[in-house]
Amino acid sequence: MTNQKLKRVVVTGLGAITPIGNTLAEYWEGLMSGRNGISTITRFDPSQHFCRIAGEIKGFDPHDYFTRKEAKHMDRFAQLGVSASLQALAHSELIINDLNAEQVGVIVGSGIGGIKVLEDQQEIYLDRGPSRCSPFMIPMMIANMASGLTAIHTGAKGPNNCTVTACAAGSHAIGDAFRLIQRGYAKAMICGGTEASITPLSLAGFGAARALSTRNDDPYTASRPFDRDRDGFVMGEGSGILLLEELEQALNRGATIYAEMVGYGMTCDAYHMTAPVPDGRGATRAMELAIIDGGLIPEQISYINAHGTSTSANDVTETKAIKKALGQQAYKIPISSTKSMTGHLLGGSGGIEAIAAVMAIANDRVPPTINLANPDPECDLDYVRDHSRAVTVDVALSNSFGFGGHNVTLVFKKYR
Repeated sequence: MTNQKLKRVVVTGLGAITPIGNTLAEYWEGLMSGRNGISTITRFDPSQHFCRIAGEIKGFDPHDYFTRKEAKHMDRFAQLGVSASLQALAHSELIINDLNAEQVGVIVGSGIGGIKVLEDQQEIYLDRGPSRCSPFMIPMMIANMASGLTAIHTGAKGPNNCTVTACAAGSHAIGDAFRLIQRGYAKAMICGGTEASITPLSLAGFGAARALSTRNDDPYTASRPFDRDRDGFVMGEGSGILLLEELEQALNRGATIYAEMVGYGMTCDAYHMTAPVPDGRGATRAMELAIIDGGLIPEQISYINAHGTSTSANDVTETKAIKKALGQQAYKIPISSTKSMTGHLLGGSGGIEAIAAVMAIANDRVPPTINLANPDPECDLDYVRDHSRAVTVDVALSNSFGFGGHNVTLVFKKYR
């Protein structure tokens, strides 16, 4: 810590490519209408898998953003991350030029990176030998390439990094970017998460771990966070990117401010590779630290975008953690899991869910949790069932938790 006065940080741009919409406007309209993005997998034949459903992106054409040569040398996770970054930058109307390029940075997290390239190249290696593997295999598959390519395509020459913390990667990216601006290391940061892991091998891996829903005959109701009849999470793909900016710069250039980011808390359970600590103490501390970091008290929290994965391991422990962190206030706060509509984007989830929190503040309306037909008795908070709700949202939390015991909470506040 330094004695330097911290800079205020605001959100001035948003970009989203998701299973329920390929632009910010489509994504937000999908959330508000309770659109379901889960269906039978079409990107490959899933008939041999336990789980045959996922939240696939529909209608995304990388050539809308890249030349054919550029797109050919990018794994899908990087295509999605860079495309959403370009959306966010355009939305912010920030122009990156020779005068400011070194003050604009990038952090785009990913849990798995370019696993499809790895699968394809392994097949080539086995069928045709090592000499036929692509010289682009390594640069296409490494998880940091979404950050690197975003810088290449935008000209951002400031701090550049990649968080790889499973399902918390996107939220860690946003939190770390927030800190860099607060402390004066950058004036603006393109940040969030991206993932494209709906592939045969990753589906087999999560299936072997018995983490996925097998409600294959009824995909529309498969992702059901906080419901007693849930049977696992549903994989999704996509990217959510925010343009965070120092307040003074945003005001000087007349930018539209959608929310202020005020808090970031991160902890680790130090307990198990995949399971959260049963009493949720790690998630509790993440929320408490983030609220303190924002100079807030529980009574000021008006919305929570939950991690809400539709697994018994998460939903019950997250509910316990919210109660411990917020006390009696927990019962008064509307909470939603937007994974009920998008599925779980793993490292991309923190990005699109932070956007949901920011848009809830900007519009004073919170998304629903769909498919919550029979609430789990241990999940007894206000989970905004079925329909979006009009409510004044002054302060919103966004929770993300990942394999390895990573816990992250981000705090956004109405800008005044």
